[in-house]
Amino acid sequence: MTYVTSDWHGFPLAGIRALFKKAGVTHEDDVWVLGDVIDRGTQGVGLLRWMMTQPNVSLLLGNHEAMLLSCRFLFHDLTADSIEALTPHAMRMYANWLSNGAKPTLDALRLLSREDRADLVDYISDAPLYTSLHTGGRDFVLTHSGIEGFSPQKPLYAYEPDALLWARPEPTDRYYENALTVFGHTPTFVYGQEYRGRVFQTDTWIDVDTGAGQGLAPCLLRLEDLEVVYADENFGEQR
Repeated sequence: MTYVTSDWHGFPLAGIRALFKKAGVTHEDDVWVLGDVIDRGTQGVGLLRWMMTQPNVSLLLGNHEAMLLSCRFLFHDLTADSIEALTPHAMRMYANWLSNGAKPTLDALRLLSREDRADLVDYISDAPLYTSLHTGGRDFVLTHSGIEGFSPQKPLYAYEPDALLWARPEPTDRYYENALTVFGHTPTFVYGQEYRGRVFQTDTWIDVDTGAGQGLAPCLLRLEDLEVVYADENFGEQR
């Protein structure tokens, strides 16, 4: 089986493990995490390090991981002095990430050895922007945020990274007619409070960001039958 999830934003690892158990995920299954594992919640770095040990769990790059990579100049020495020495451009990158909930991630990175930080950055750097799958008799396209400026004639590799990291699809937007696009990034309650904490689906795409970054709980979408399993929100209280 193949599962998709997104936007954990530091949700407790115990809650993610419980979600996997609830869904019946085994080591024979594949799990795609569509980015934004880090920031806002406190356990994002721990989640990434756990994912690095799980051969059946794959990371797609999210905009929050991309912001981390844009600030990799910080990770040699995470000190007040190193921050004061930033160039104006670097300071803008740092300020942008900080304004988007980076503090818990930075606090956790400071506790790692330089070698462990480097390994984590390498892991994130290797994450693709998108992938395509065929399972359950369907074709799927996975990205972090949808596809800004979508054209069915345009191959995915031709889009700028921001088009796959920062898109905010409208409910009327359509993607591929012959493949279902699955993404996160936009909390589903944006499409209406009736979708709060629940996936939002149109006939060409599914948004699986069920609001863990806003105090709700993530989910797992099983691609073979489009069944959804939701995490226990009580774990969110440990963030």
